[in-house]
Amino acid sequence: MSAVFGLALGAGLFLVWMAFWAPGVPTERARGGWYERTQDQLIRAGAPGVTPWALVATSVTVGALVALFAGGGSGSPVIGAAFGVIAARGPFALVGMRAAKRQLSMRDVWPEAVDQLASGIRAGLSLSEALGQLGERGPEQVREPFTAFAEDFRASGRFGDCLDALKARLADPIADRIVEALRITRDVGGTDVGRLLRTLSQFLRDDARTRGELEARQSWTSNAAKLAVAAPWVVLALLSTRPANAAAYNTASGVTILVVGGLSTVLAYRLMVRIGRLPEESRVLR
Repeated sequence: MSAVFGLALGAGLFLVWMAFWAPGVPTERARGGWYERTQDQLIRAGAPGVTPWALVATSVTVGALVALFAGGGSGSPVIGAAFGVIAARGPFALVGMRAAKRQLSMRDVWPEAVDQLASGIRAGLSLSEALGQLGERGPEQVREPFTAFAEDFRASGRFGDCLDALKARLADPIADRIVEALRITRDVGGTDVGRLLRTLSQFLRDDARTRGELEARQSWTSNAAKLAVAAPWVVLALLSTRPANAAAYNTASGVTILVVGGLSTVLAYRLMVRIGRLPEESRVLR
């Protein structure tokens, strides 16, 4: 019986492993490199002028400063290095949090923007005029990029190049789909763009409602997991205020405990994020 249980467990783990590498499902690496994904996050976070390498430099600087102060305050360079590594993740976490917050707000905005775009096209406006109108009457969150589109089009008259610039400013998969639908309509003609936009608007509303319900149900689990990950390091920070406790981590055993604890924290957090992550659209039409 033990052999049967072992085979069943091995088969189950193998199937779980295969689920992460299902054929035909593009991975994050295939959808875009680290630089492109980070740049999109910076744009969504409201910092389009910051490059990914500048973000890396900021993280290294923050980590080094925290390591210096924590090591000096506790008298243990090992503890200082541990908190420096944690602090180095701070700028990336802040960018990710702001990008996620903006994407959450945009999820409720896009259906309205698509409806206004469809209404403008149905009223007889050209594609460029309908897009430029969103800069004046569209939702507040999307006015700036569409105003910039209207200015670019008035200056150059090149519709395709202005659409590319609009996609880069928005850095949003939904915007990519809208822009490419309008580009195809402009290039080959057709009268179904209004119907397409209305269908897309209804789909976006249904998706936002379903995703909101799922996120509300899993939020308490996610927050509890984050608290469990942070709790040991808060305890370590409190213990390091006593010189005798901090000195214990300067030994080989103390370093081993911190390294194993850090790896366990990273592994547990990544596993929690992977298991609880909802499917997110990627920019396949960038």
